[in-house]
Amino acid sequence: MWKRFIHDYLSYSNKDRTGTFILLGLIVLCIFIPFLYPYLHHQKQYDQSKFKNEIAQLKLRKSDSLTTKKYYTKNSDADSDRDDFNDFAQPSEKYYPKVQAEVFNFDPNTATPNDWKRLGVKEKIVENIQKYLSKGGHFYKPEDISKIWGLHPEDIKRLTPYVTIEKPEYTKNNPQIKQTTYVPKVIQPLDINIADTTAFIALPGIGSKLAQRIINFRDKLGGFNSVDQVGETFGLPDSTFQKIKSRLISTSAPVKKININTALLDDMKTHPYIRYTVANAIVQYRTQHGNFSSIADLKKIMIITEDIYRKMEPYLTIE
Repeated sequence: MWKRFIHDYLSYSNKDRTGTFILLGLIVLCIFIPFLYPYLHHQKQYDQSKFKNEIAQLKLRKSDSLTTKKYYTKNSDADSDRDDFNDFAQPSEKYYPKVQAEVFNFDPNTATPNDWKRLGVKEKIVENIQKYLSKGGHFYKPEDISKIWGLHPEDIKRLTPYVTIEKPEYTKNNPQIKQTTYVPKVIQPLDINIADTTAFIALPGIGSKLAQRIINFRDKLGGFNSVDQVGETFGLPDSTFQKIKSRLISTSAPVKKININTALLDDMKTHPYIRYTVANAIVQYRTQHGNFSSIADLKKIMIITEDIYRKMEPYLTIE
């Protein structure tokens, strides 16, 4: 019985043995195929020189960008150094040693060099004061001592309360003496839509480069719609803009508008508030849905946020 069981279930015929060997061979082949694949399949060789050249170009652009940024920052700082007569460069603290000084009432128009030295003013600055007076300069009010080049802010603050300016009186015996009154300078407002570079350079903190950037930004926009847009000029520090903002006005002159129903992609993408992404979305929407019936239809485009729409709206039309 056991012999028959063994013979029926554990013995192999020639076909069984052949099948077993073939199956084992296939298993071995499957195991070794991954190792043989590189020899059977030749990978395509790529030229790495082009890729390396592109990497080198990107590195060069990045370097140029950083250099330009430093250049603009340096020039912006240089432009912002220009200001009214109150903003003269002051000497560094380490070159401005503390000195013993007295305080007493004095008239800067008549004070002698020794008086200034007793007040703690350095000899070089005293020479500047004497040159200023000898050329017809005059101090009309206590705050005018801030005109003195090189006078330290702490000294200005310390001495101003003690400035006493005597006003000359006109008499028959002294006809050459005339009553002088201080006339405050009247600052004319600057129309940002018609001003040229010369007019902008006259503002405190604005140099030739910043003035040209403001003009270029105005031209790309198609005209300023509000004074606040001047503050968006590239490289213009916010501190400088806040200083000149009160001197700027925006006329009601119409700005140049873009017809969103007829404008081409190239016409819209150069506008600072639209650019390529928004311009392409407008063209695609117009192609699929037809002409816009109102400017507000732009809000149906997902990428146009409320902020983007608010900036673009004054420069768009459907007529």
